[in-house]
Amino acid sequence: MKLLHNARIHTLDTACPNASAIAIDNGIIVAVGGDELLLECEGATCEDMGGKVILPGLTDAHIHLQEYALSLRAVNCEVESKQEILQRVEERLRQTRGGEWVRGHGWNQNTWGGEWPTAADLDAIAPENPVYLTAKSLHVSWANSIAMKLAGINSSSPDPVSGRIQRDEHGVPTGILFEEAVMLVEKFIPEPTPDELANNLRKVFSGLARLGLTGVHDFDKRACFQALQILHEQGDLHFRVVKSIPFELLPQASALGLRSGFGDDFLRIGSVKFFADGALGPHTGAMFEPYVDEPQNRGILILDSEQLFEHGCQAVESGLSLAVHAIGDRAVHEVLEGFARLRIYEREHGLRAFRHRIEHVQTIHPDDAGRLAELGIIASMQPIHAPSDMLAADRLLGRRAAFSYAWRTQVQHGARLAFGSDAPVESPNPFLGLHAAVTRRRVDGSPGPEGWFPEQRLSMREALEGFTLGPAFAAGMENRLGRLSAGFLADLTVVEIDPFTCDPAVLHSIQPTATMVGGEWVWQL
Repeated sequence: MKLLHNARIHTLDTACPNASAIAIDNGIIVAVGGDELLLECEGATCEDMGGKVILPGLTDAHIHLQEYALSLRAVNCEVESKQEILQRVEERLRQTRGGEWVRGHGWNQNTWGGEWPTAADLDAIAPENPVYLTAKSLHVSWANSIAMKLAGINSSSPDPVSGRIQRDEHGVPTGILFEEAVMLVEKFIPEPTPDELANNLRKVFSGLARLGLTGVHDFDKRACFQALQILHEQGDLHFRVVKSIPFELLPQASALGLRSGFGDDFLRIGSVKFFADGALGPHTGAMFEPYVDEPQNRGILILDSEQLFEHGCQAVESGLSLAVHAIGDRAVHEVLEGFARLRIYEREHGLRAFRHRIEHVQTIHPDDAGRLAELGIIASMQPIHAPSDMLAADRLLGRRAAFSYAWRTQVQHGARLAFGSDAPVESPNPFLGLHAAVTRRRVDGSPGPEGWFPEQRLSMREALEGFTLGPAFAAGMENRLGRLSAGFLADLTVVEIDPFTCDPAVLHSIQPTATMVGGEWVWQL
């Protein structure tokens, strides 16, 4: 038995919200209390925490593990100008053999005024290497001419059903690919083997543990699941992962009889992931009204309510919940319409009410604001998106920005929140997410003391629940994860600064000193 004492413990258990000691045996919390545990747990290995703060282990409810692992090796394109990106690509090319792919991630044309880059920009510095750079949103990419030639993209190439190849006035592809069009190139880029990816994920999990995370809900695809299984088989998965199923594999998952929740406490099946639209930055999120700077553009609707209902029936009949990406207010509306019909179907067929989710919910029409709670749909949102996107949202959405990233609205209506980062779109550091949720400000303090649309700010407890209780509920693990109580899994995060008493402005600077998963320290300072 292990006993952690002399700590300031925030349990998130209403029956015992604060404590100073916690007893752990075989990876399970057996008692939470005060100094009396020193006597009651005689013979336990005692660890004096020196007055540090202990929080329930933090979970990122929306991450892309494989993409995040690749982004750590890719050219960092999250800079302020196109020229700086080209300089960084040029530096990488000096270290790359001719013919090899160069990948990068993180560019956002909105940071330099909205002008789209072109293949010609990259051709000038990369005449021998295919270059492929994903945007910050992961919903648009920038390729050079060699990359497009390898993918067979030319003036006669048709747009995919749910994507678009940007073309110049002569119909020639410019190098910018939207939504499903990115797959035209990506399928030609050599992928790491499952074993190579497993090795990369070991490093990723080590880094995530240093940030205080003890678990994630992953939304990458088959290769990532294979790598996770390898780690699990080898006894190297010391991290809790809820793994989604890509929508295109629903028929196979259904045929195999996979169900949400199948697995164990370290690796389990989550929801089937669908896409209803694109993203805000590339103007592909499906909106009721046009984008302010593109009066003819209302985004791309990939999945309507009828299609969602059709796929949803197959999923729930198989025991699988749905997680649907929806950014624009029209996309969110279509998803809610589909879920409303699916709830009726579940009742009429004697099925349980599955824990369906909408991923992002970045904009929502006021008429739909209460429907997630009404339908029992989890709002899987990423607080860090708000300060990152606020300038673009103001410019692209106008008055509709007041209804975006609306966490408080969802809480007031009674919806459950599950918070994440969408890494590598944003940093997976959960303390950046907590800071954004509580302050609605960037780390430099902008846009001011009150934050961006301050009426949407959350309390510290509400924000922390988004990274603990919310993800646990979404995973069907609320009876053993998300709070520090007897009988729960011993997952916890140790910090020196108490997020409940510190100035909210410093939340982003909190750095964990230790992280525990299943009663074992997976990282310590």
